[in-house]
Amino acid sequence: MRPTQQLGAKVAVCLLLVMAVSVPVWAGQARDRSTASTSASTSVATAAVPTKDRAIGINVMLKGPATPEILADLRRYGTVGSRIPQINAVMMVARASRVNLIRSRPYVAAANPDAVREGKPLDTVTATNFSNGRNMWDHDAINITQAGTTARQVSFDGTGVYVAVLDTGLLDSWRQYFPQERIATQYAKSYQGGGALSGGVISESTNKWEHDQSSHGTHVTSTILGFSLFGAPVNGVAPKANVIPVKVLNQNGSGWSSVIAQGIVYVTQLKMGPLAGSPVVINMSLGGSALDAVEKAAVDFAVANGVVLVASAGNRGNNGMGFPGAYGPVISVAAAGWIGEWLDGDGDGVIGNWWWKSDVLDPTVSGDFYITDFSSRARTGQDLDVAAPGSWVVGPFQTQSGKASYFFLGGTSMSSPHVAGIVALMLQKNPSLDAGDVEGILEAAAATIPMNSGCRNVTQPGGSVEEFCWGPGNDPPTSLDADGAGFITADAALTMTP
Repeated sequence: MRPTQQLGAKVAVCLLLVMAVSVPVWAGQARDRSTASTSASTSVATAAVPTKDRAIGINVMLKGPATPEILADLRRYGTVGSRIPQINAVMMVARASRVNLIRSRPYVAAANPDAVREGKPLDTVTATNFSNGRNMWDHDAINITQAGTTARQVSFDGTGVYVAVLDTGLLDSWRQYFPQERIATQYAKSYQGGGALSGGVISESTNKWEHDQSSHGTHVTSTILGFSLFGAPVNGVAPKANVIPVKVLNQNGSGWSSVIAQGIVYVTQLKMGPLAGSPVVINMSLGGSALDAVEKAAVDFAVANGVVLVASAGNRGNNGMGFPGAYGPVISVAAAGWIGEWLDGDGDGVIGNWWWKSDVLDPTVSGDFYITDFSSRARTGQDLDVAAPGSWVVGPFQTQSGKASYFFLGGTSMSSPHVAGIVALMLQKNPSLDAGDVEGILEAAAATIPMNSGCRNVTQPGGSVEEFCWGPGNDPPTSLDADGAGFITADAALTMTP
């Protein structure tokens, strides 16, 4: 892991890069470079069955509605739990050996084990948004702001757009960081459960979303909205968007694909109901190794009803992308860094303030950026769309409950909200865009700044130089895609938005 660093004379911003817990999951944290592991299957219908015949959560996709007769038949194989009627999904608990029997039923379209997913009131902030806040390197990199100024470089700010953050929820102290007006508390929700331990039941709560202990969702939200840095406003990608916190991960930052699906369906129902006149984006800084059939159905349901979904590519390097990010209709984001990290960019002799004082040069050129070694490369059949800042990103992250603190985080969990924020700006400009339109525009805009695979030398916190390489000859096998269409910037995406 990288060591903790002092950032600036007055503000200590600590580093937290957490190693992924296991092969099939990540929580948006940077994977330790020594933990490479084997690739996982991307199959929906043939997800691996655990070797031990123990009780597991099983997600079942039906070919039609769950009739009483169908439910009675399913109970012959296990315990039936929650249902998601909008997509004909049933969650149940049964012995692992019975997955294939359940799949064989004539009314079943697909069945697979519930898949692990990970991502880990005080004084109100006076300002209603941070559109005039301090610039940081990652905002400068995507041309939202310019170093040394508070002026935005784009005219859009996300007004009227809702961004649902499916994550761990927000910290109890979220009002220390975000304006109350920007958090759509009336739509905030918490879903928990799924899997065998809860009997396949997904519980629903309206208040647990603001009692998170992991900080992951708060840090992700800060990239979209901006945040208060000990009272100083920091800019965000879409500072006037409305964020809907939807807690789908537990206090440890982990959860189940069935719960992710429930969260996606909930947000889609908002889009079909009270938010029918507003653009809606979902950000998912989370994932796992295989696409669950129920999760896939939820994504398809959302896209069909006008919701745009953005997700992190994963932190598994050459071992492949995670899902739902790797699924085609989801806009997936790789993690890029900047070659100006940990350099004295403004000539004041201080290294620790580079993250807000150093200038990312314009016009944007791919040679100024690199793909991190942890960022998941796309394997055959996986869809990687664009790259965005995901290394050394500063935001609120608490290690002590109620005590404001700020950390560097690295991971594709950090790159995803940059793109979700850009999508909010695009939808503010043209609310009629659908998910396919948005993805096409993003890829075309990113293609104007191709990453030009190769190697970059990047200074580390201690002063050493590390070489980052990707692309043919560097990412065996050579078919792996590390950067998608290229590096995305807000101005390029908005220029191409009709």
